[in-house]
Amino acid sequence: MKKIILIASSTLLTLLTLACLVGYWGYRTIIDYSQTPLVLTEAKELTIARGTSVHQLAQQLETDGVIQDKWKLKWLLRLRPELAKIRTGLYEMSPSQTIADLLNDLVNGKVKTFSLTLVEGKTIAEWEQQLAGAPHLQLSPEVFSAVLMEQGDDSALPEGKFFPDTYHYTADSDAKTLLTQSYKMMEQELAKAWAERVPGLPLKSPYQMLILASIVEKETGQAFERDQIAGVFINRLNLGMKLQTDPTVIYGMGDRFKGNITRKDLIEETPFNTYRIFGLPPTPIAAPSKASLQAVSKPAKVSYLYFVSRNDGTHVFSTTLEEHNRAVDIYQRKKK
Repeated sequence: MKKIILIASSTLLTLLTLACLVGYWGYRTIIDYSQTPLVLTEAKELTIARGTSVHQLAQQLETDGVIQDKWKLKWLLRLRPELAKIRTGLYEMSPSQTIADLLNDLVNGKVKTFSLTLVEGKTIAEWEQQLAGAPHLQLSPEVFSAVLMEQGDDSALPEGKFFPDTYHYTADSDAKTLLTQSYKMMEQELAKAWAERVPGLPLKSPYQMLILASIVEKETGQAFERDQIAGVFINRLNLGMKLQTDPTVIYGMGDRFKGNITRKDLIEETPFNTYRIFGLPPTPIAAPSKASLQAVSKPAKVSYLYFVSRNDGTHVFSTTLEEHNRAVDIYQRKKK
């Protein structure tokens, strides 16, 4: 009898040992599975819609070939139920991620972030085209003017009033939110430049500073010349001279500009043709950078009244018309 009991006890112990070994093997298999890299050769977007269950997620990932053996994923979520609390949103999966990495991102809501750079020197029309092509960004008609209205500006003149910078957003964000940041940043930078301006500038308002800064932005090819170009325009305004700057002519031409300015264009009467009008054009002609605002706020103290392009991004600056004409002969007329 004792022998039978001993045999039974030994058998039970063996079964328990086997069960433990099988259980440990199964546990290690599932844990090792969590560290399996995603089956990807390049980054891929993953959308988690509202109401998506982890079982639906497992099926989606296996169908897309991102994971294998979805049953292991289901067991993983039983062992670690905290990984089942996935959040909605657009995510980016990468080849460097493991299954556990992906699940942690989904639980922590680490959605994909997009960046959009609004480049200085561009117009509202150019930015509108850029926004229209931005991925996963909601864009409404006349969005720039809509931001102005929401900020208490009823001028319907958005040109130059938005700060060029890199902005970040998540999928299905409203462009209005991004542009509101841009508008407020320009207000801050313009207010700072106006407050720090040197005495004696021929500018009556921050808006006039914004207009001139936009012209400086368009004329500057090399950053080290920016304050000198600003100095030239300040000198011309102080003397009551016309600004005579090509970018204003181009802006006034609008879609008619095809890459060249003719003599006819220079004599055409438009509100922006500074070869015909005295003083500043009625609005900015592009988005000025912080550096251009600062250049107008504190222009170089120079005697120059003219400059002409060397065709390499730099300019020859002159004090007299005679010097300027010689430079034009060298760098422009002979070029033609």
